[in-house]
Amino acid sequence: MDPIDERIVGILQSEARITFSDLGRRIGLSTNAASARVRRLETSGVIVGYRAILSSEAPDPGAGLEAFIDVRLTPDTDSTAFLKWAGTEYAVRDAVHVTGPYDYILRVVVPSTKALDLLLRRLKADAGAAQTQTRLALR
Repeated sequence: MDPIDERIVGILQSEARITFSDLGRRIGLSTNAASARVRRLETSGVIVGYRAILSSEAPDPGAGLEAFIDVRLTPDTDSTAFLKWAGTEYAVRDAVHVTGPYDYILRVVVPSTKALDLLLRRLKADAGAAQTQTRLALR
């Protein structure tokens, strides 16, 4: 990362929804150049996702069922693509690469068993999970 990339990362940490045009203006680059730099930071793994920060008046994001999902990826699933998918899923709080029979452990919080079922289906249909094992947190 060069000093321009460091400035980009600093701006995105506090203003993740800034337009490429505004970002470019603030750092002295064209819209296309700013966009290309952000994409390169994403591709290289420096930026792995974006999150919304909820106000204290929002519903408690921790309310609901907390579960741990062991995930084994299909042989053709790219780990970077899987992590990018996990970073866009609201229910996924953590994704940890592990040793053993599974590739990742996800810590998730969902409002209901129905939402957990839908998340498990999306893991297999959209994220490249070949097999999952789910454990519910009791306390």
